[in-house]
Amino acid sequence: MAKAATSKRAPKAREAAPPPKPNRERPPEPKRYKASKDELLDFYKQMLLIRRFEERAGQLYGLGLIGGFCHLYIGQEAVAVGLQSALEVGKDSVITGYRDHGHMLAYGIDPKVIMAELTGRAAGISRGKGGSMHMFSTEHKFYGGHGIVGAQVSLGTGLAFGHKYSADGGLCMAYFGDGASNQGQVYESFNMAELWKLPIIFVIENNQYAMGTSVNRSSAEDQLYRRGESFRVAGLQVDGMDVLAVRGAAETAVAWVRAGKGPILLELKTYRYRGHSMSDPAKYRSREEVQAVREKNDPIDHAKKELEARGAKEDELKAIDNEIKKIVVEAADFAEQAPEPDPAELYTDVLVESY
Repeated sequence: MAKAATSKRAPKAREAAPPPKPNRERPPEPKRYKASKDELLDFYKQMLLIRRFEERAGQLYGLGLIGGFCHLYIGQEAVAVGLQSALEVGKDSVITGYRDHGHMLAYGIDPKVIMAELTGRAAGISRGKGGSMHMFSTEHKFYGGHGIVGAQVSLGTGLAFGHKYSADGGLCMAYFGDGASNQGQVYESFNMAELWKLPIIFVIENNQYAMGTSVNRSSAEDQLYRRGESFRVAGLQVDGMDVLAVRGAAETAVAWVRAGKGPILLELKTYRYRGHSMSDPAKYRSREEVQAVREKNDPIDHAKKELEARGAKEDELKAIDNEIKKIVVEAADFAEQAPEPDPAELYTDVLVESY
């Protein structure tokens, strides 16, 4: 006799998963900083110092007085000046990649010791051991200067952890470029920084070209300020050729981080006038392209025109330029006359013992 068929109960339908929580609040849209005439004049002087310093560094490299690689910051001056003017020197830390001279100057470090470092002299800020790409100053909480693409992002996240752990009220500003934005450790850093609500401002200096490749050809998502969204890291896109727009964004970012809301990502749309390094002929873009940016969007010219609109006289601004050139010439002379490091320096700063 056949057995009665047993009915199998249909599996219970799974309950629909709750909808994902929306991303947390976003920072307010930055407003262009309302600088006084004196403040704008100070920004102008700082940008002009970086420009003239880098032009002189390029000359010294051509004369063989600077060895190795040398990456100039010409065209990007508004980024470092606008951002770092909103930080507290000695409290907040800064870390960047190998295009680092401008960041050190924007942090108020003596041009003489920077130029001496570029030329490998004992009087250099890293005793001639760092050169162009690896200089640092722990006194100013400036931690380099790193040659490995994107390495500084993870190190900056560690610096931010240090600020939080010690409860010193400081934050870290970690710079990297559009090329480094495609590196894996960047996203590990985003994840950790957001999980632990670390006080860090991630800064992408998007100068349009990662070495010799346009960002539009190398990045599937070329709106780089969105890169942190999957980690709930809020992002803002900023005109990096306008120092007051940059300072306004810096105010927003600093307020966000100091309020304990975790990391924030800033994409600064900027442009470098020179090649990736001094050895780069930059044949991947036309002279017309570079000249168009110089004529229409130069950050120093913008600041100069705004100062003139506020009553600054041509001879006054010319005098400032001459004074800046004098400072740079003195820095170059100091570097050329400074002695090279003693050979024994090869064996110092190699190991730190802790007890």
